[in-house]
Amino acid sequence: MSKTGVLEKGSKYIMNTYNSFPIVLKKGKGVYVWDEDGKKYMDFVAGIAVNVLGYGDEKYIEAIKDQLEKIHHCSNLYITEPVVSLAETLVENSSFDKVFFCNSGTEAMEAAIKLSRKYAYKNKGEGASEIISMKNSFHGRTLGALTTTGQEKYQKGFGPLIPGIKYAIYNDFASIEELVNENTCGIILEVVQGEGGVNPAKKEYLEKVRKLCTEKDIVLIFDEVQTGVGRTGKLFAHEIYGISPDVMALAKGLGGGVPIGAMMAKEKFALAFSPGDHASTFGGNPMATTAAGHIVDRLLNDGVLKNAEESGKYLRKKLEELKDKYGFIKDVRGLGLMQGIEVDINTGDIIKNAMANGLLLVGAGASVIRFVPPLIVTKEEIDEMIEILEKALDISKN
Repeated sequence: MSKTGVLEKGSKYIMNTYNSFPIVLKKGKGVYVWDEDGKKYMDFVAGIAVNVLGYGDEKYIEAIKDQLEKIHHCSNLYITEPVVSLAETLVENSSFDKVFFCNSGTEAMEAAIKLSRKYAYKNKGEGASEIISMKNSFHGRTLGALTTTGQEKYQKGFGPLIPGIKYAIYNDFASIEELVNENTCGIILEVVQGEGGVNPAKKEYLEKVRKLCTEKDIVLIFDEVQTGVGRTGKLFAHEIYGISPDVMALAKGLGGGVPIGAMMAKEKFALAFSPGDHASTFGGNPMATTAAGHIVDRLLNDGVLKNAEESGKYLRKKLEELKDKYGFIKDVRGLGLMQGIEVDINTGDIIKNAMANGLLLVGAGASVIRFVPPLIVTKEEIDEMIEILEKALDISKN
């Protein structure tokens, strides 16, 4: 099918929920993708922080093919080796004791919301159901996750939202203290606000929130859907701060492109769930958990995590150099290979001009461009990206 045919049929048959770009991607290798016209692009979107190993990784493909030939799906009424192996690896390399598998980040957040309320119900009583989330946050598109997303633009038209959700100011502990009461069951925050503009948390802020939750027996939930699984140079971003939550949501990079989500919890909180309290037909799917198991193994044992850390520092350095060169770049911020530049010119123009020159980028909020390449990206590839980006910046500023 031609590019025009694909675009026309897409417009005809697929619901209009995305402002998709008018290109049709056909194949990829490493950090590069090609469209139907044969044009080559550097991909610093990576499925929005998903394609950890980039494209066409032979070991990753072989692991999935091997599992597909054995058993690709079964009910959670039965158990398979891949799901147990992945659970063990995640638990043994984290501060958590149990894991629940699902299919996406928004589902992982829904599970975390339910777990916090069920824990409070068992330990504080029926009225303890209020959750504090942060303004400018993003936690997903299902109704519970949408309600905890502190941005009205995503919520408009979908009311009534779920009750009992309050919003504090990110990195402002006093605003949380003002909202906490005897009915507070959970506090939700991102270690780095992604969709909200690549805003990292301050260590003192996280320390105070952790102390408060411990003292008042409030479930502390970290949304690491985007920051988890090596994105920041650590397996989980909270490791950078030395602060562990009670519950954590994962997805995106966990499967390297195969859909999978996970909610991890410490034993005390995991025990709030009993059989029948929560479930997912495809959660723990043997093909998805095989993919995720391979990803985590490569991070831990094949140098990918170390590369993410080193390449992240290099990317930050190169973006800081651009800030010194271009007055309209107001800030560079992020952790590891999750970086953003805040600009006071139109981000849409920069992204469009970058694409025309063979570079795929994604925005984060109204004034930030996000850089979330595959974790295998090299310094040489970062240099290539910077060269293309400068062309786009030069065009966009005029």
